[in-house]
Amino acid sequence: MEMLDSPFFELSPVAMWLEDYSEVKKQFDLWREQGIQDLSTFLREDESRILACARKIKLLRVNSKTLELYQAENFEALNENLHLVFKEDMSGTHIKELVSLWNGETQFSHPAVNYTLTGQRIDIQLKGVVLPQHEHDLSLVLITTEDITAYTEACRLEEKSRHLAEARFIYSPTSLWVEDFSRIKIKLDELRALGIEDFSTFLDVHNDFVNDCIKDILILDVNQATLNLFGAPNKQTLLKNIHKVFAQEMFQTFREQLIELWNGNIHHQREAVNYALDGSIRHVVLQFSVFPDYLDNWGMVQVALTDITARKKAEKYLEYLGKHDVLTKLYNRSFYNGEINRLQRNRLSPVSCIFMDMNSLKEVNDSLGHDAGDNLLQRIGNVLNQLVQQTLYSACRIGGDEFVILLPGADEAALQNCVQSLEELLSVDNQFYANQPILLSIGYATLQNGETMEDMLKRADTVMYREKKNYYLKYTKHTTTLTES
Repeated sequence: MEMLDSPFFELSPVAMWLEDYSEVKKQFDLWREQGIQDLSTFLREDESRILACARKIKLLRVNSKTLELYQAENFEALNENLHLVFKEDMSGTHIKELVSLWNGETQFSHPAVNYTLTGQRIDIQLKGVVLPQHEHDLSLVLITTEDITAYTEACRLEEKSRHLAEARFIYSPTSLWVEDFSRIKIKLDELRALGIEDFSTFLDVHNDFVNDCIKDILILDVNQATLNLFGAPNKQTLLKNIHKVFAQEMFQTFREQLIELWNGNIHHQREAVNYALDGSIRHVVLQFSVFPDYLDNWGMVQVALTDITARKKAEKYLEYLGKHDVLTKLYNRSFYNGEINRLQRNRLSPVSCIFMDMNSLKEVNDSLGHDAGDNLLQRIGNVLNQLVQQTLYSACRIGGDEFVILLPGADEAALQNCVQSLEELLSVDNQFYANQPILLSIGYATLQNGETMEDMLKRADTVMYREKKNYYLKYTKHTTTLTES
């Protein structure tokens, strides 16, 4: 391949490995013939399978940077001591790249831990790309192992390696932008000449300055990973629709960037929000660096965007789980306790509450199974969520079959209206499930003068349990009558 025949591979400032995964591909094919579908689960069942795959990878070539990073005298020394580089804690990360390749992905990236031949630990960002025309057999895979702690050093290339950096730019799995900030530097220098010292206050007064600077950015080039990230078929389409990528959220991000540059921070990073051309959100980590040879005029800067959209979704979901019950989609007991404390602290009045307990849930679980019981719980969750939507009320599941609605701002009249709406919604729902109706014992109360939140909650809870006791007395009497007859 032309790229490998050029000086780029050998002289690259990034550690590069050219590897042959064809035997791994053959192993994949064998497993598929055996009916294996979920590779991740299959490998985790027996980690020796991961190591077996690792042994099938053939190292073809490394560059000088790799030998330097791993403290190897030559290729042979490195190749013979790979067991020192990839120790036991590598299996957990190695599985990720195997699963990516199994799924037909041609790029993968994840953090990992390696070791030098002298035993020194290296925290790296591992990135891989299956080279074009080798997707069918995985016989040529280009791996980069970048020392995370020395990331900024990778940007300090000498002018003679410019064409090498361009090749790395093209094949990088990370979204890379080359931009011209020279007009922005001129604007900042002009402000300093005018005696401006408090730049942040200046921006507060002159909001248009940020927008003017945004317009002064010249995008010189983007790589394929950028087109992939934003769903653009080509560079022309992306640049014509750049306003879609940098939506309103970018204003504050760029304002913060300008302040960083004003303060002399020509290498910085921050999280940002961009958008793909189809309108879908892209959460990214933006890393900004002025190229070493352009420190005087900022005529060439590099912006690297790392897609963290999946991580943000996961964080949001975890935040949701911290406050919600997964089955019913209602708030959970943790949220309930926090909301009670908030209402107590703020001494809000009026405040009301509704306590509910499902009747015969245990009987349903015992006779029809827990799936039927879960279905009842999901239905009550739908009813309660519908009840409190577009209100300040909160519906909570505080136990297996116990539910509470907190009604800040609701007096007795509002409480009665809410109870009536609840009964109406339950009636409608039960019409659709006449063979398995939702049966609730309900108690409610409104905070009275001089009463504590705890006392109000206890009053409602007491009424609810009295209703529940009456229900089971009637239920037992009815069951006894049927048995005698």
